Amino acid sequence: MKILILNGPNLNLTGQRETKLYGTLSFEDYIVELRKSFPEINIDYHQTNVEGELINKMQKADFDYNAIILNAGAYTHTSIAIGDTIKGIETPVVEVHISNIFSRENFRHTSYISPYCIGSITGFGLDSYRLAIAFFHSK
Repeated sequence: MKILILNGPNLNLTGQRETKLYGTLSFEDYIVELRKSFPEINIDYHQTNVEGELINKMQKADFDYNAIILNAGAYTHTSIAIGDTIKGIETPVVEVHISNIFSRENFRHTSYISPYCIGSITGFGLDSYRLAIAFFHSK
């Protein structure tokens, strides 16, 4: 099984920025832990601050991966284009968020990607990614 984890804007600063919300562990260190926890799964990772790059990666992943785990960051709440991309590909997508978006500012309560994802995991810290992988692994 091949899974692509896609992280959107500012998630490259995980471990440094707003540590009360996102913790102190960098995603680069966390991905090492994930790969050790799921050695039978090929887990690829890409982070970008650019909306179009997320879209391009998802379109390409549709031919190469069994699943996508997407943390679109702030684009979750603004990008109709990312939602349209998820709707237009066959590869299943799980939306993840490190923080509980429903306990934050009101604008974060709207997701333009949730309607096209097979599920959403929010508020479990970096463990949200592990939960998403465990879901796909159980299929």
